[in-house]
Amino acid sequence: MFIQPWDASLDDTEWQTWITEGHDFGILSVNGLPGHAPTTVPTHFTSDGNHLLVHLARPNPVWHTLEHDPNVTFTVIGDYAFIPAPWRAKPGIPPTDGVPTSYYAAVQFTCQAHIVDDPEAKAELLRRQMAHFQPDGDHAAIAVDQPPYGRMLSGIRGLRLEVAEVRAKFKYDDHKPVEHRTGVADRLLERGDGLDKPTARQQLRRLERIGPWKP
Repeated sequence: MFIQPWDASLDDTEWQTWITEGHDFGILSVNGLPGHAPTTVPTHFTSDGNHLLVHLARPNPVWHTLEHDPNVTFTVIGDYAFIPAPWRAKPGIPPTDGVPTSYYAAVQFTCQAHIVDDPEAKAELLRRQMAHFQPDGDHAAIAVDQPPYGRMLSGIRGLRLEVAEVRAKFKYDDHKPVEHRTGVADRLLERGDGLDKPTARQQLRRLERIGPWKP
């Protein structure tokens, strides 16, 4: 992932906060076997600190690939929007001569994958995931010897992704003048399509922290 200086995360707290604000779905990318393309798996995830926690169905073809090479990348993307040409035109030039772009936030984890097959370890992984996704506890107990989850554990395998490196990118034109960034955020809020509003919030949040860009 290419990161310009003005797109870089301002500190670790920025990307960590972004992840905890509900960005808990991503793409697991696994190196392909010789002669094959990489394998990608969309999935929810949680974290226990230094590891991302994932579970997948046992028939998933990703397991054979992981056993061959446990080095993986996990990518989370959100708060994205297309910014049309007229919105980025510089003063004094025709609006159609502006150059369009995409705004987005992305956090990319480089990891070493550890497969979890022990039934109790899988149950604990699921308990951690459910504590995140259903914090009210409105689900049956997750135990090896109790239904409904006990009998289902054999149908899944767990993954503990040991994080070796994190690269974060917040691409919101932070190198542009303050007036330009404010104007684009206003247009996003007015358009209101898709993720326009959260994209505008990210741009305004970064603007408040950075102000005028200083190389």
